[in-house]
Amino acid sequence: MSTPTPTTAALIIPALNEEAVIGLTLQSIPSGVFAAILVADNGSTDRTAAVARDHGANVVSIAERGYGAACLAAMEQLPPGIDAVVFMQADLSETPEEANLLLAPIYDGRADMVLGSRVMGHSDPGALLPHQVFGNWLSTTLIRLLYGYRYTDLGPFRAIRKDALTRLGMQDRNYGWTIEMQVRAVEEGLRILEVPVSYKVRVAGTNKVSGNLGVSLKAGRIILSTVFRLWLRRRTASTPESLRSS
Repeated sequence: MSTPTPTTAALIIPALNEEAVIGLTLQSIPSGVFAAILVADNGSTDRTAAVARDHGANVVSIAERGYGAACLAAMEQLPPGIDAVVFMQADLSETPEEANLLLAPIYDGRADMVLGSRVMGHSDPGALLPHQVFGNWLSTTLIRLLYGYRYTDLGPFRAIRKDALTRLGMQDRNYGWTIEMQVRAVEEGLRILEVPVSYKVRVAGTNKVSGNLGVSLKAGRIILSTVFRLWLRRRTASTPESLRSS
């Protein structure tokens, strides 16, 4: 299988009511890195979709709320010939120029999935709130205990080969999306790398998860339950039928 070239990468940006920042985010994306940029408008009630179109993005509209639902809808609209997919947030908390750091190990054949680690990189003061840091540690520790793989972060800024993404059979339609991808990558034996990335306080708009403790707790519960659900499914699949029916 040939190694993908920079012209075959696509960028997916889930967005919910990000009118204030989506234009700035799209302006910050370096030219020549992506063959397609898809903004998954996740049921916005503002002008997110219109602003994204004005800045040249392909807008995929899905009324269903949920990070995973937005990502899945955009994946269905990827143009032919795409070999690698980058997922990035809409709020400019990540640095678009660092997408090349995620794609390079895929282009040179060293990895199937590359995660941008905020823990290994630099986070501006206030960018990662205490409950995010704790939830991140708890989730990655759970993966290490159940699967024996040590991640440092659940950061959403990531790149993955398109064929590997298809193999994962992603299903989660909500906050469990990122951790489902990481657990399934371990289960499928993907070559995984983490690289340091920057993380900043969003430049405009509101934090819909980390800025709301109640929503953050709900997201954390979904993330942890996703890990246990996948682990139980794996154990059930590996248990002989005679023992399952006894």
